[in-house]
Order: sequence, then structure tokens, then C-alpha cells
Amino acid sequence: MSDEKTVEQFRSSLETAENYAEVWKAVKETVEFALRKRRGSMMLFLDDLPLQLGAYHPLGTNNIVLNRALVEIVESSISNKRVVNALIYNLLLHEYLHALGEISETKVRQTVVEIAQACFGKKHIATVIAQKSPWALLQNIPLKAVNAPKRVMQIVAGFEKTGKYIV
Repeated sequence: MSDEKTVEQFRSSLETAENYAEVWKAVKETVEFALRKRRGSMMLFLDDLPLQLGAYHPLGTNNIVLNRALVEIVESSISNKRVVNALIYNLLLHEYLHALGEISETKVRQTVVEIAQACFGKKHIATVIAQKSPWALLQNIPLKAVNAPKRVMQIVAGFEKTGKYIV
């Protein structure tokens, strides 16, 4: 179990994140802390996916594809940046665990909860989202009314600062 200072550092890192790269940094740091695992050179793409899909990691790649439409819906419905960051954290963490080699959805979901609890505490919004599922945030949003046109997939520049690749 982590001490209070470590938990506060992780909370602050996530809650003050201003972009995907900063949330990603929190994901990597919490995984390294909790599991002693890390993988570099990941890339993030934003795409308009079906709303039932938060993100995915194509096996054998260094890519994570995040559902841009889902994130935008949550951002427009929930003005609390802390909650939005916690949602993005959960989606990226889930896919990062797949990228680290865990294929089982059940095991990944369980590990997301364990990491969030260890790094943020049981009552933090990131842990609550991990326990309930990211779709708990959408329960009061009329998704059937959402009919956004499909846009071109976008790469997030500066997502992982490794110094090895130019994107």
C-alpha cells in the first residue's frame, strides 16, 4: 500500500493534467509504481468510434486509439476537469495494460481498479470510475440524440516524450 504523500503526488499529477500527454504520464507513473512495469514509445490516436467503445489497443502495435467523440461528449456534459481527466486516465490505463501484455478483459478491469485504489485511494474519482465503469458517467446523457459525423483519425503529437521518434 502506498503512503499518503505518494497518493497526494499521484492525485495532484492527474488532477492538474492539462492534456493527454500529462494524463498519460500519470498512467505510466502509476503502473510503474503499482506493477513495476513500463513500456515506452506508445502513440495515441483520436478517432470517432461507437460510443460503446472507449478505446482500443491493436495487439502487436504501440498504438492506443481513444474515442474522441466519447471524450468530447463527457467534456461538454461534465465541466469538472478532474472527472474528465479521471475518465481519460481509466481508458488509457486499461489499454496500456493490454499493451503491456495482458489480454484478458476481466484481468485488465480488475487491475485498473487495483492500481487506482493503490495510487489514488478508494474514494478518488479515478477509483470510483474504475469500479463502476466509465459508462457510469454517461447514464444521464441522452446518447441516442448524438449523431456526430465521422472525422479523420488524428494522432496526438507530443503524447510520449521519448526522444526516439519524430511525429
